[in-house]
Amino acid sequence: MNADRLPPVAPEVTATLVEGLSPRLRKRLDAAVTKLAARPVHRDGDTTTIEVDDETELRLHAPGGVVAQVEDVTCGCLLAPACVHRAAAACAAPTADLAPEPAEQPTPEAAGPASADAATATGSGAVATHPASVMDQATAMVPASAAHRSSGTDSPPGPGPAPGLTPDAGPAPPETATPDQRAAADALWAAGAAVLEAGVDGAGAVAQSALLRAAHTARLRHLPRAAGAALSVVTLLRAARASDPSYRTAELVTALAELLGTARRVATATGTELAAVRGRVRRPYSPDGSLRLYGLFTEPVVTDSGHGGVRTWVAGADGRLFTVGDVAPGGVGRALGVADRAVRLGDTALTHRELGRAGLAVSGATVSPDGRLGAGKSVKAVTARGAAWTEPPLAALWETPPAEQAARALRSTSRYADPDGTGSDLLFLDVELLGAVREPGGTCLLALGEGGVPVRLTAADDEPALAHRDNLALLAASPGTRLRIIGRLIPAAHPRLTLLACSHPTGEGTIDLGLDRLRRADLPDPAAPAHFAPPQPAGPGEQSPLYLLERRVEQTVPAGRAALGMLGDVTAETRRIRRGGLPTAAGLLTALCASAAQRERDHFGRLLPADTDGFAAYWLAAARYSAAVSESLCSAAWNPTGEGRGVSGGPPAAAARPAV
Repeated sequence: MNADRLPPVAPEVTATLVEGLSPRLRKRLDAAVTKLAARPVHRDGDTTTIEVDDETELRLHAPGGVVAQVEDVTCGCLLAPACVHRAAAACAAPTADLAPEPAEQPTPEAAGPASADAATATGSGAVATHPASVMDQATAMVPASAAHRSSGTDSPPGPGPAPGLTPDAGPAPPETATPDQRAAADALWAAGAAVLEAGVDGAGAVAQSALLRAAHTARLRHLPRAAGAALSVVTLLRAARASDPSYRTAELVTALAELLGTARRVATATGTELAAVRGRVRRPYSPDGSLRLYGLFTEPVVTDSGHGGVRTWVAGADGRLFTVGDVAPGGVGRALGVADRAVRLGDTALTHRELGRAGLAVSGATVSPDGRLGAGKSVKAVTARGAAWTEPPLAALWETPPAEQAARALRSTSRYADPDGTGSDLLFLDVELLGAVREPGGTCLLALGEGGVPVRLTAADDEPALAHRDNLALLAASPGTRLRIIGRLIPAAHPRLTLLACSHPTGEGTIDLGLDRLRRADLPDPAAPAHFAPPQPAGPGEQSPLYLLERRVEQTVPAGRAALGMLGDVTAETRRIRRGGLPTAAGLLTALCASAAQRERDHFGRLLPADTDGFAAYWLAAARYSAAVSESLCSAAWNPTGEGRGVSGGPPAAAARPAV
């Protein structure tokens, strides 16, 4: 049975079904999920039927496409409704996205200051699930429960003076989280710490249901960012346990750190920081008046979930970047087809391919914080003249120094920055092609950028039906060619981009590298074979011993705390890290491994429960610190003068200091 064939199940439904099982059945739940996955599935309208055995059927009723109530999952076995089959089916099905608005509204006493933010939490926008910013070192070393207890409680608001004023006419204290929100954050922390303790192998359906219950509670308490993080962890856990080829351990590390970090900050955040920690449920679109837009390029979008489409990038007269997208279920076939369909914006008849080279005049425009153009009824758009990449206003995009562009893109892609929705991860460069470079993960194209900085260019997608890979191979056969390119930053210890678009090698027009196919006749020397550039020396970032800490952080996720507890002495690793100029990383590695190995006994010699909160706090500090240093090394790599680097070409001095 493919999980995608089952309808999505609401998080609270799965949690309720698992919580209703007896202890004996909970032990059998993971085996039941695996067994049920091998059974045939049939769908008839809103009802999906699973053949549990030759005589028993299990049904999931999904009106509106989502199983929203416990009663919508029924089983025909003799033990129903207390059987394990219903819970197993819910655990095997995809988790439904968060509801746009909570089904339960807080009372005035429980809402407190959060009531004023209800409109923001349920406004028009997507779930913000980016991880929180790097936390203070002293806070990072304290278990979350202790930090939450020390924050105190709020008293319910009552009649008082005008907003912003206290009875003595002084400024009002900054808004803080309500007791209910702190309790929900505590539950999220506890569930996330339990997953980290057990690792992927031990985080079965029961541990996942605890996360789903905590996510549901957080959503009701107007904490959509933390709730979305918990759902991301559950999705990745299921992918890991199912041996999904698209699963990456690094993604689960980021999701877990996001969950734990966001849950921790709820108790201490105030004012605007608290609003960022809470997050938004919907993507807000705000009016932006009249816009004159110039097309840049169109990129195909193909996701692991089976969605496909395109995204067209345009720039305003002031240099701001906007996107017009069309992505829906359909995969790569839809991505190729939608490129030649009309753009859903006003009355324009331009296709996405055409818009990438033409222009638009838009009135009544609505724009989201991340630059997406709305397509409401009040939006009017007509076709206008475009501009070449060498003409204003587009030419200005290539005039910004690459180091500044990389810093801006890094802020947009940072794993642990509060999402403000601004900026993009695109870079606009003038390069000279050097040839292909063999790497452990495959072959990439090496180019020389401004200031003599070598830049590695990779294919944005390896899907054979798209043109990325073939175009990159052809460009590798044209060393010495100068191109104007657009790429997406890949955070790494060396300059690295995914190549999205470039000027035509003949100098006429542009190429959307995912949709348009180059020919050998388009190259300056059509008969030249692929050229391999000489090996490049490793930069300071690539020589950094930070990977010794990063691999221990990642090692924890698959096997849990026990994986680090059995390491023993790590003095040799910490000594090497200190020699590399990262004393804080060495201290974090020592503390993390010591916390993993620490198990105390009572007076009778019996092992006491492990300190899961303390271990999770050390792991979170290590994860965030290593990410902060990696981003700092990436930023320094784009600086051709080496300005801002530490002594002996090491990481920037700011990165060598404690950052967590």
